[in-house]
Amino acid sequence: MRHGQQLRQTFTLLLRPVACRNLDPMAKFDDDPATIAALRDRLLAWYARHRRDLPWRQSTDPYAIWVSEIMLQQTRVAVVVERYRTFMDRFPTLVALALAGEQDVLALWSGLGYYRRARMLHKAAQFVAAHLGGNLPARAEELRALPGIGAYTAAAVASIAHGQRVAVVDGNVERVLCRIAGWDAGSRKGGGAALRRKIETLAGKLLDPAHPGDFNQAIMELGATLCTPRNPQCLVCPISANCKTRGEHKTPRRVPMMSRAVSYALSVRTSPKPGKTKGPSTREVLLEQRPAHFTVMPGMWELPTLTRAEVPANDLRMTLRHAIMQVSYYVRIRTVFEDDVEGMTVTGGERRWVPLREAANIALTGLTRKVLARAHLLPALPLDLIAPPASQDIA
Repeated sequence: MRHGQQLRQTFTLLLRPVACRNLDPMAKFDDDPATIAALRDRLLAWYARHRRDLPWRQSTDPYAIWVSEIMLQQTRVAVVVERYRTFMDRFPTLVALALAGEQDVLALWSGLGYYRRARMLHKAAQFVAAHLGGNLPARAEELRALPGIGAYTAAAVASIAHGQRVAVVDGNVERVLCRIAGWDAGSRKGGGAALRRKIETLAGKLLDPAHPGDFNQAIMELGATLCTPRNPQCLVCPISANCKTRGEHKTPRRVPMMSRAVSYALSVRTSPKPGKTKGPSTREVLLEQRPAHFTVMPGMWELPTLTRAEVPANDLRMTLRHAIMQVSYYVRIRTVFEDDVEGMTVTGGERRWVPLREAANIALTGLTRKVLARAHLLPALPLDLIAPPASQDIA
């Protein structure tokens, strides 16, 4: 017993000087130019070696960078990659996007979610084509005047495409900076305007004036790949020596998602080609357009809603989960014959029988596209998973 007490006393004495000394590597971080310069160098060197090979990083075209930044809001990188390529093939220039119809734009956006982004992107392109000669402004403050472009997107485009010395602050950057400085929570999760200003000040102070675009991408990349919300990889982090947290920092508990049950009718018919009674026929699916006054996904096409949410087990075609913002939907799909549709579904917007060969090219909701793909009525696309809301701007 005495031997154990002696060991504990010795251990306490050994630790006491360490606890009293100021060994905090961030003690003079905020006002030490040498420390900041070293952090910049390490972060940029790490980014040069480890950055992901993403298609929008192959271009300095402001339009291409703008499209990628809008797509990446609220959506996983893996989901965006293929859709970005398809979108840029169809609308390779800002003018091409401006001249397109909104339904064509929404059709290529289908599955990415948060369709207001696509509408604002389209409106901004039309404004730039009509009033600015088809050229996006080069300065962040001018970009912010366009529809759908907030502080984050403006800073990203201006710094990456034009080298403007302006710091980006998205959810990943905010998390990195809070951990470096030892702050408990991000400004969007309870820290408030005062913390937001501190984060923006620190971001501006750390920004590399010689390489603002690369630095902004590097700190975002760090937050996306190493300094993640859970289980950050501090042992391989290039700036861990400057971090006060070194691990997960305290954040408010995430608001739990709400659950809701919904049911839809899947009605498919085979019809002869128009004007012909014989010869090859075509398969069509019944779709309904969401009214223009709806606040969520107006103008998008979806399956008709069943009058009864409950579907007998023997009549179920499929069940699936689908998340939209903070709601997790438990979805039931029932096959309904053409003659029964009117009596079994809720009257809503305009309805139309759409040939399946054309359905993939119209503005379907993500859920409808998912259902048709799982029913083997559309080519399957890697768009099943939409990331939970991130803390980027949708102005």
